[in-house]
Amino acid sequence: MNTDPQSYELLLVPGFTAGDGAGSGGSAGALRSAVVVATGKTGASGYPRYVGDGMEADIDPETRSVEAVLVDGAELDYGISVRVAPAE
Repeated sequence: MNTDPQSYELLLVPGFTAGDGAGSGGSAGALRSAVVVATGKTGASGYPRYVGDGMEADIDPETRSVEAVLVDGAELDYGISVRVAPAE
């Protein structure tokens, strides 16, 4: 039985910010957010693949780190990073 989370909220944020965004009020400071759901497949990074709302990401469920991401089919521009939203 797969115990990986079935969905995450991803936040595109300007620049590199320390932590997981909890101090910035979650999605309030995000340029864009998207809910991604598990595809049941593994991405090129070896982590589970999640897709939704124009984003495609490989996410390490243990650390909640985004290991690979595409936004609207393209890589992120320099100066933009992606975070998993803090758990509610």
